[in-house]
Amino acid sequence: MTGRPPVTVTDAQRAEVETLAAVLNAEQIADFLGIGRTTFFALMNRDPDLSERYKRGKARTVGAVAQSLVTKARAGNVTAMIFYLKTQGGWRETLEVATPASLPESTLDLTRLSDETLREMLAICERGQAADTIELEKDRANDHWSIP
Repeated sequence: MTGRPPVTVTDAQRAEVETLAAVLNAEQIADFLGIGRTTFFALMNRDPDLSERYKRGKARTVGAVAQSLVTKARAGNVTAMIFYLKTQGGWRETLEVATPASLPESTLDLTRLSDETLREMLAICERGQAADTIELEKDRANDHWSIP
């Protein structure tokens, strides 16, 4: 009794894997080749050249996108700066809300607030313009809060 013959890829398909890896995931590439995802991974495990081509294709695009992000951040794009510093610089945003000791301890859930709104709230507090409360308005169309 014999099993299925091993799947092989042509030189043209190898080149395509490197090109496609820039924009498709492994399952999509397997579909393109007409094989299953597990078969594609088995091919990469037994064929170092194919595996390297896949990794090189992914890395080339990640590098290009990262370079574009850094260029935008250096040009003053605040969103790109924040994203880069959070993902690569280990920065985290924290907002501490102090309550008087006489009030019962409570938790304020700020997870649904946008980063922009949180920055606005922090800026108001830092300017000393905060009164006893900060008024917020919720835009129900896009489910975001804003400071009027």
